[in-house]
Amino acid sequence: MAVHWKLVVDCADPLRLARFWAEALGYEQEDNSALIERLISSGTGLVSDDDWTVVDGRKAWRTLAAVRHPDDPADENTGAGLGRRVLFQAVPESKTVKNRLHIDLHFAPGERDAEVARLEGLGATVLRTVDEPSGSWVVMADPEGNEFCVN
Repeated sequence: MAVHWKLVVDCADPLRLARFWAEALGYEQEDNSALIERLISSGTGLVSDDDWTVVDGRKAWRTLAAVRHPDDPADENTGAGLGRRVLFQAVPESKTVKNRLHIDLHFAPGERDAEVARLEGLGATVLRTVDEPSGSWVVMADPEGNEFCVN
């Protein structure tokens, strides 16, 4: 049986990284408005005003933000994606070493340079270009320094 999974990225600013990666991947930012509203209205005190904010007209957690593939469904009760998904969670420590896991972005042949420029416009930086017998790619970093490759 296949395992359902999501990629979780530790970061300082989940909302910023979710916005970046939604644009980079053509994904949708998850809308947690229904869950946050339900928890607020429950009167249990589980959610305070410090736990959430409004982003682009929707309620969002301050310490968690996710993006999902636009073709995949989302849970109506929570807004959480039920398929290809990346979750960004706030952690107190900053990134200090090279990633042990990274994302490779594959674009149409001949589009790499244009996509690198687009990603730079979104806040990514080019770290280096690699040319090897096995192929060529550009190593980039997202706005918090997490490495990824563009093929």
